[in-house]
Amino acid sequence: MDSTYIFLQNYWWFLVSLLGAILVFLLFVQGGNSLLFRLGRTDEERTLLVNSTGRKWEFTFTTLVTFGGAFFASFPLFYSTSFGGAYWLWMIILFSFVLQAVSYEFQSKLGNLLGKRTYQYFLVVNGVVGPVLLGAAVATFFNGSNFIVDKVNMTDRMMPVISSWANGWHGLDAFGDPWNLILGLAVFFLARLLGNLYFINNIRDNELIPRCRRQLISDAVPFLVFFLAFVIRTLLKDGFAVVAETGEIVMEPYKYFHNLTAMPVLLIVFLVGVVGVLYGLGMSIFKTSYTKGIWFSGIGTVLTVLALLLSVGYNDTAYYPSVADIQSSLTLANSCSSKFTLKTMAYVSILVPFVLAYIVYAWRAIDNKPITSKELKEDEHAY
Repeated sequence: MDSTYIFLQNYWWFLVSLLGAILVFLLFVQGGNSLLFRLGRTDEERTLLVNSTGRKWEFTFTTLVTFGGAFFASFPLFYSTSFGGAYWLWMIILFSFVLQAVSYEFQSKLGNLLGKRTYQYFLVVNGVVGPVLLGAAVATFFNGSNFIVDKVNMTDRMMPVISSWANGWHGLDAFGDPWNLILGLAVFFLARLLGNLYFINNIRDNELIPRCRRQLISDAVPFLVFFLAFVIRTLLKDGFAVVAETGEIVMEPYKYFHNLTAMPVLLIVFLVGVVGVLYGLGMSIFKTSYTKGIWFSGIGTVLTVLALLLSVGYNDTAYYPSVADIQSSLTLANSCSSKFTLKTMAYVSILVPFVLAYIVYAWRAIDNKPITSKELKEDEHAY
């Protein structure tokens, strides 16, 4: 295969993986919202929490949409297979995020029929459903999904459907594999940890912030249990390997462990990311004046997730395996766009650093000073 084409496939998998890693970090919004009634004992405290995450929810929503768009443009067969076949799973995820947007915008509107508390419960629903289902969806990259791909159907004028789901559950069958749920729960508790760390950094309240630090301990234990269980099992399980010469999919023992050892840079990125997450948590728990944990744990989260996603696509690996028909599994080579499309989009991707720079600028402008109850009382645009 053309070496330029291979480079473009790997380049776009890197960009998609980076967007996915940033999305997991930005789930601190959902994690914080899931704790709304656990941390907020009064209406004033809950208003502080809602306005803290409310200034960032658009970043998460935009990144989710961009992640889906990048996947559609660069690996359209995955998009049509997963989003088109496992549509119940993705529709529930999207609906929960739409529910979040509606909740922020309408909870403080005069005359809303449902009442402010109802909309806050909607935020909690999104805070639980979003991370768990997104984690379960990502876990299928390692554990497989029930679909069949037959490109010969493209010539069928009556039914030109390339891929189809192998059962009637259309994505809900992901919950039939407990390991998908384990990663979903790991992402959920990670989001709660990041949400607490963000509150500690962004809010100044003498009663609320000590509560956030205590909550870190409650969420850190289940996160470590679920995360370590998933990682250890994944590194020891058989993986979906691609025979480079023929494109055939075969099962390879310790495939994902071999991927990390074959690509030591990814192993280093993964370990640095894990250390960053633990450092941010440890400093925030044991040092009561420390407020920068979100940055160490946040960057650590991005690096850890990036390494995991790259390891599932690189080194001749099927990144979206099929348990219904192993030869239907999707790889970078058999599911990507044309060379022309990938090359054209690569030029457009040059703008990505400028977009990231704008996000950093907007973030700093929004968070130029911590939130206080006094500030919110004077803010006409508070949620």
